Amino acid sequence: MEEDILQDLDMYLPGNDEMSESITQNWTEQALECYYINCDCRKCSLRNGHYSFICQMPKVIDTLIKTTGKPDDELKTA
Repeated sequence: MEEDILQDLDMYLPGNDEMSESITQNWTEQALECYYINCDCRKCSLRNGHYSFICQMPKVIDTLIKTTGKPDDELKTA
């Protein structure tokens, strides 16, 4: 039965090369939230959104840290 449910889901699974450059250039409010909750999806404000994709924010966070550095504490929103 679980397999039937999984087959019915249309999931968007982007690869690393499909990640939008615009979300990896600046710390957005959602990226900051994810960073400060340590990528704990149970604490995420989007967790009840029932989105049909697998969260890519941990990859975005890694890229942001490599390209722009860790966020300043004054940017903390979460």
